[in-house]
Amino acid sequence: MGMTMTQKILAAHAGLPEVKAGQLIEAKLDMVLGNDITSPVAINEFEKCGACHVFDNQRIALVLDHFVPNKDIKAAEQCRQTRNFAGKYDIKHFYDVGRMGIEHALLPEQGIVGPGDCIIGADSHTCTYGALGAFSTGVGSTDMAAGMITGKAWFKVPSAIKVTLTGKPTGFVSGKDVILHLIGEIGVDGALYQSLEFTGDGVAALSMDDRLCIANMAIEAGAKNGIFPVDDVTRAYCKDRFTRTPVEYTADEDAEYTREVVINLSKLRPTVSFPHLPENTRTIDEIGPKEVKIDQAVIGSCTNGRMEDLRAAASILKGRKVADGVRCIVIPGTQQIYLQAMKEGLIETFITAGAVVSTPTCGPCLGGYMGVLGKGERAISTTNRNFVGRMGHVESEVYLSSPAVAAASAVTGYITDPAAI
Repeated sequence: MGMTMTQKILAAHAGLPEVKAGQLIEAKLDMVLGNDITSPVAINEFEKCGACHVFDNQRIALVLDHFVPNKDIKAAEQCRQTRNFAGKYDIKHFYDVGRMGIEHALLPEQGIVGPGDCIIGADSHTCTYGALGAFSTGVGSTDMAAGMITGKAWFKVPSAIKVTLTGKPTGFVSGKDVILHLIGEIGVDGALYQSLEFTGDGVAALSMDDRLCIANMAIEAGAKNGIFPVDDVTRAYCKDRFTRTPVEYTADEDAEYTREVVINLSKLRPTVSFPHLPENTRTIDEIGPKEVKIDQAVIGSCTNGRMEDLRAAASILKGRKVADGVRCIVIPGTQQIYLQAMKEGLIETFITAGAVVSTPTCGPCLGGYMGVLGKGERAISTTNRNFVGRMGHVESEVYLSSPAVAAASAVTGYITDPAAI
């Protein structure tokens, strides 16, 4: 029986000729990732077991991105512990204030991860790097600690769902609409511990920013990982960026899938996920023009804080004003993205429109800071989760959308079709 893309990567890293769904394996790791929230827990476990070295100081990435610059004493202590560990073991990929970015935007940008890699991270959205043709998945902090010590991790080989993309997106449809549509179709547990493997002629119509967004939210369908085939778009993105040798894997023709989902990209419409689950989706056409009044719009996160996201938002906000009573918060994903947005005049556009622009941070996405919601408040957000209390008070509401929809909604004060303004 043939293997999927994910199964081939896992087999290669386990030193096996083949693997099958459900098989338990131990695989070598190309990168181990932690952030300012999860790394301290891993460091505690690292020290508790008596470890005195890391397996490779160039294959560990520690990114301070959730509560930085520090919002309180606890956050400062977490960062201090991570900073000290990075210094003690000379961690080459350590990103602190002034250099850091949102981890899942930063690692691909800096060429730290790439095609054919096997990556774990103590953050559920580590599945983002499947956009580059890598196997990447989130793990607990204990597994992160073991990975830093041994350079290995155990996995149960996932089965796979084949997601066949056809056609090309039109209008304001982006990668966010693709993944929200898919989650709306299969549900938040529709791909539980499976690999979402994207294929079809429609893949070529998606930019790398689109793919990173889609792979990022594979976990919101319960998936172990999401993965795209390596093509010219991938190669162009990795050229002069990814310094290790990329390895390209393709699924066998007789690879086995549990099901196939076909999505015609040309038929999609801007899509919004209503509270309190990402699967609770409606197209923009199914939402009345003044049905959902908002108090806040957030444009950023590891899902939608990249250049194409900021350009889309700026194209809507240029020459317009954020509605009275609406707080619009823009968060570039990395320092490099921030600088590019400045060069293109996007930051001026945002500020002139009445938005605020933050340093790169996860911030409001997890109800951390820089946009926490109060009781009864509603936010439209380009983030990835809208669970109860996700962005603040348990009686607040989060609506997930693309940057274009979020920007249009900021202008009108209601969830709005960007084509309508």
